[in-house]
Amino acid sequence: MHVELVIIGVKTAILLLGGSITYYALRAFRRTGDPSLRALALGFGIVTVGALVGGVSHQFIGADLAVGIAIDGALTALGFAVIVYSLYVE
Repeated sequence: MHVELVIIGVKTAILLLGGSITYYALRAFRRTGDPSLRALALGFGIVTVGALVGGVSHQFIGADLAVGIAIDGALTALGFAVIVYSLYVE
């Protein structure tokens, strides 16, 4: 039970902080029109949504914890790939 509370707390923090980073990167993109900032916002958005979907799948849908971790991990990896791409966009 304690582990689930910790997971909920950590996922909430990821949602709030990741959402903030995504928001500010998207705001910077809208101000400058720089495609790398759009990709950066997308990457952080994917990482944040991955944490949310991974947690929701376990807590509310009833999927096994390993499934939630796999979803979270896959979307985190995809999000980081987009972030790396954003570093190379001109």
